[in-house]
Amino acid sequence: MVVGLIILGVITVGVKTNVDRNLVESSGLLGASLLGWQLMYILPVAILTNDFFISGFWMRTFASKTDRDLRIGTSVATVVVAIILTLVGVSGLLAAWTGAWPGDPPQLGSIALFLLLEQLPAWVVGIVVVMTVSLSTAAFDSLQSAMISTGSNDLFRNRLNFWWIRLAVIVLIFPVAVVALRSPSVLQIYLISDLVSASSIPVLVIGLSSKCYWWRGLEVVVGGLGGLLTVFIFGTIYYGNAQDGANLLLLEQSLYVDDWSAFDLENADINTENIAGAFVAAPVGGLLWGFGAFALRISVQWILAKVRGHRFDALDRPPVGDPSFLTQPRERSADEDHQEPSPIVKASSLKGKFL
Repeated sequence: MVVGLIILGVITVGVKTNVDRNLVESSGLLGASLLGWQLMYILPVAILTNDFFISGFWMRTFASKTDRDLRIGTSVATVVVAIILTLVGVSGLLAAWTGAWPGDPPQLGSIALFLLLEQLPAWVVGIVVVMTVSLSTAAFDSLQSAMISTGSNDLFRNRLNFWWIRLAVIVLIFPVAVVALRSPSVLQIYLISDLVSASSIPVLVIGLSSKCYWWRGLEVVVGGLGGLLTVFIFGTIYYGNAQDGANLLLLEQSLYVDDWSAFDLENADINTENIAGAFVAAPVGGLLWGFGAFALRISVQWILAKVRGHRFDALDRPPVGDPSFLTQPRERSADEDHQEPSPIVKASSLKGKFL
């Protein structure tokens, strides 16, 4: 369906739209811009860190039979998604160069694709709308399944009836829909979640490495919250008052601003000082707070070991438990003799430490 949508869109846009060469030069979209340099950093960091919170990706990751299958699938998906996003992104340029955007009266750049669709035949618009709704429904279905799985397994450890989890997800849909409808910008909602993930994911992935066995849950929590606090401190210093510093956490000005408040390494229009922007302060501040919490925890545990007279073991490698998944032979029936044995999956009982 995605391939059909892209092919249909590319052909009809190429045939039915006319690019004004004068608008290509006057638009200035092919030149360097402040927002362009911002997005070269913001989007990779925001998308990469935010994807760690998307349960649908993890479901597909764990569904891979082998690491090789996972690498192949990820590589193919990366190429396909890059092509699709490039084509969809170019639609904004075409909307500006054909005169569809900004329009009269001027419209937001976020709806440039839909302004371009208005120039296409009605039957093409109808097909695109149906395909788009179908794709949105498919994405929502994956998200819904992931939420049910997360709630059942991670929150309630499969102790609560599965139907109660499904009912809770359905109930949760209503306030989410209200927030989405009343929000002044959907992009703002995404950016807030991206800012939270940018502050918490860097300190989280450290603990995923077996070489960083000394990393604890305390560092992850302190680092995640500390990253957001760092953004507030940055905003307070940058704008000169705490109210605007707090508003920066909500990114009320979105990405479409004329300064470097979303990403600030140097703003010549205001001052020559190097000021870390929100999406720099979040991960860097999170890491600094995390390592600070680590140093404090180690210091306290070392002092307690000296005072109580026992051995300091905070940096000892934890005992090696069972693998995350154990396979055990399963009894086979006569009809299964010609098939490969199916393993019984058993979760490991080894848990991490907070302190």
